[in-house]
Amino acid sequence: MPYFDAASTAPLHPLARQALLSALDEGWADPARLYRDGRRARMLLDAARETVAAELGARTDEVVFTTSGTQANQLAVLGALAGNHRNGRHLVHSAVEHSSVLHAAERHQADGGTAAAVPVDRQGRVRTGAFAEELRPGTALAALQSANHEVGTVQPVAEVAELCAERGVPLLVDAAQSLGPLGAPRGWSLLTASAHKWGGPAGVGVLAVRKGVRYRSPLPADDREAGRVPGHVNVPAVIAAAVALRAVRQEAAALNPVQHARIARLREALPGLVPDLAVLGPAEDRLPHLLTFSCLYVDGEALLGELDRAGFAVTSGSSCTSSTLTPSHVLAAMGVLTEGNIRVSLPADCADADLDRFLEVLPRAVAAVRSTLDAPSATPSTDELTLDTLGRRCPIPVIELAKHLGDVPVGGLIRVLSDDEAAGLDIPAWCEMRDQEYVGSEPAEGVGAVAYLIRRLS
Repeated sequence: MPYFDAASTAPLHPLARQALLSALDEGWADPARLYRDGRRARMLLDAARETVAAELGARTDEVVFTTSGTQANQLAVLGALAGNHRNGRHLVHSAVEHSSVLHAAERHQADGGTAAAVPVDRQGRVRTGAFAEELRPGTALAALQSANHEVGTVQPVAEVAELCAERGVPLLVDAAQSLGPLGAPRGWSLLTASAHKWGGPAGVGVLAVRKGVRYRSPLPADDREAGRVPGHVNVPAVIAAAVALRAVRQEAAALNPVQHARIARLREALPGLVPDLAVLGPAEDRLPHLLTFSCLYVDGEALLGELDRAGFAVTSGSSCTSSTLTPSHVLAAMGVLTEGNIRVSLPADCADADLDRFLEVLPRAVAAVRSTLDAPSATPSTDELTLDTLGRRCPIPVIELAKHLGDVPVGGLIRVLSDDEAAGLDIPAWCEMRDQEYVGSEPAEGVGAVAYLIRRLS
């Protein structure tokens, strides 16, 4: 099965596999002990820390290992806010940060702090002017990912770092997606990453805190990992993670142009193969191996199933599923469709033949999903039409709108009734994609019901 989900978890690098097997024999002991096996484990752990620190451009005593990138992000946010509380309790972050950062922000707000989400443009890039405006007096921490995990947009970290430095605000950079292919960005005060994103084993995260940055662990005191992360470090996994990071950084110069070319090929071919398909994110200043696209009138979960049956492992750029019914916060912040999204992220060993097959399979998969999506009928009128989609979930409201746009004349008004929160994101995005006028919304009869008004322009 072609594996196109490296952004979730990259396959274990061959050198990391060798290092892991060797370290299971050599580095299994407690590195805090003074007997021979413990000393050997400590030497291996210290060597791994030196390797990771060198790749980050950090000192070894600035780097600790966590159990995941999620834990690293949450410790970084809460620890930096606690350490810098005398300067204020305001947190600034982009609207498209990883959910682990957003959940930490929610905890901070629940404890009486404040937080501001800085908007992004339709390419998913943060607005630096808006970021600067939020860096007001009393700001204790700013957070900006180096590259977006859903659409691959590389963020202007260096510019934001300068803004933060001018105001004396520490900057947390989540480098989980970019550290392998692009290396560490400049200007960070705190940096986090996750080994399974770059071909290391799962269960290893990285938290780096620059000397001079105030930090106080939000967890009870522990003697391990500079007091920042409690518990026994998984020495063999850390060793494998360090080996993988050094290997992928050495390979990146040769691999990145190949991956960029593969993604460019998909980017150019897909809109011509699948009607009503939009590629998301910028063509430049992006991760080399990742592409996200949106198919109108398609249920993303159903499309994932079709592609899985065809032998392709991909994921959805939207978190709206039958279990959560929650639109992706990244796609919502960008103002693009939150439904029918697919994220393709290529592993290093991707074959061109796999891309050929994907381009062959996708149009049939989309057509199959669209053919199964029935929609309720509507009663047209001369200049105005009401479509009742109450009780129908994404993407039915948009499908109904598209099917019946021609039932009103140019200048006519369509009113879509929906109680699905995703409709408030998808209908305006559809109007922009199809050059129709989104007039606005108004309350409608029914619990949670909203009427979305669209004027036909062509």
